[in-house]
Order: sequence, then structure tokens, then C-alpha cells
Amino acid sequence: MSAAPLIAAEGIVTRLGANTIHDGLSLTIARGELVSLIGGSGSGKSMLLREIIGLHRPSAGSVRVLDTDVWHCAPEELTALRRRIGVLFQDGALFSTLDVLGNVAAPILEHTTTPPELATALALLRLSLAGLGPEVATKMPSELSGGMRKRAALARALALEPEVLFLDEPTAGLDPVAARAFDRLVRFLCDDLGITVLLVTHDLDTLTTIAGRVLVLAGGRVVADGTLDQVMSVDDPWIRSYFGARRETAGAGA
Repeated sequence: MSAAPLIAAEGIVTRLGANTIHDGLSLTIARGELVSLIGGSGSGKSMLLREIIGLHRPSAGSVRVLDTDVWHCAPEELTALRRRIGVLFQDGALFSTLDVLGNVAAPILEHTTTPPELATALALLRLSLAGLGPEVATKMPSELSGGMRKRAALARALALEPEVLFLDEPTAGLDPVAARAFDRLVRFLCDDLGITVLLVTHDLDTLTTIAGRVLVLAGGRVVADGTLDQVMSVDDPWIRSYFGARRETAGAGA
């Protein structure tokens, strides 16, 4: 008997005014997978992420994460679930009034009874895991480069040792070298630490670098699900446009 999926969304309908963003969308993700979610602007990628983690209620449908019914559970159950997941929003969402160490330690101090001195040590470990040295700990977010801010935000997302990691456009705004380094870090977190990852991205280089499985959103539903090669072979207008435009860009730069 196969294990139940770690993440399961079924029949998701999302309406914003007269607009239907998701129209019966369903997906499942197994433990230990690294799944990339792609789609055109306005397809509802980030919205779906917010619905899965309990920040935006869909108009219809159900979401289960780590065997918790996200939209039909008690508040304390949702709080407990959020201690088991990590989220990196597109802008990093670091607290501007706290230094890097304070940002990473904040979830530990808020959600556990860990003494402050131990929380500091744990925060330094998370920074190291995200590829940042102790010299970064006392810097303010405004003093960091884009790549370092993303790593600091990832360290905070890892603060409570999550089982699942949700990443929203983590390489947006990064130069190619920093972006590929971040990709490799995410692949390490999945392969070596066993963290399940759902990654929203538009970056084709990220897909070719790390993604084992790709989901494509179009027309309110998942229109393709498989390896990168399998997805590229699907006869869908947006998929043809997306990969075709990037082939042309690559050819022009050759």
C-alpha cells in the first residue's frame, strides 16, 4: 500500500470577484519530492501556495498538508502545522528592524521554549546551512546583497527544522551565479536532508538544474505533470510559448 501524499489539493476553485483563477485544480506531492510549479502571469501559482499553507481560503476544494485538513481544522492544529513547514516568500519578508541573527532566531523564540542563548546557537547553525557565515549575523537586511537576503530568508524558513519547504520565486532578481548556487542549495536540502520542496518559479535554468518533477498551471488547472522532458512534449499553447521563447533567447545568445 502506497503512502498517503504529503501534500494534496483537490478540486480547488479560486474566484476573485468575477475572475476564476483556479477551476477544479488538483495535485498531490509525495514525501521527499522536489516539485517545481510553473505557469503564466496570473495563472495563480503564488495564490495556490498561499492556499496550501493556509493564508488564503479557496472558494471551494480541500487541502491536506502533513495529514492536516488546512481549511477544516482547529486553529491550534493549523498553528502546529505551521511549525512543521517553512516558507520563503518572493521578497524574503525579513524583519527590517532585526539583524540577520534576530530574523532567524525569531521563529525559534516564538514557537518553542528554547532559551535565548541556545536559540542564538541554533540560528547560527541555520545560517551556516543556508551558506552564510557568522559574520553576516549582525548585519541588517538592508546591508545584504539580493542573494544574501534570499539565503537569510531561507535560513529563517529552516529555523524550526521543517518537513516541507515552500519557496515562491526564490531566484527572482538574482544574478545567474547566485541563482544557480541557490538552486544547488535547494537540491541539497531535498536530497541530503529529506525536506519535501514545492518551488514556484519562472526560471527555466532552475528547472533544468534541480527539478525532478514539474507541474504546469494554465486555464485554472494543472495541464502538465512530469519530468521536464515530459512537460516540454505536451501540446499546450502556453507550454509551447514558454519553452519556445527560451530556446530563441538561448539561440540568440549563442
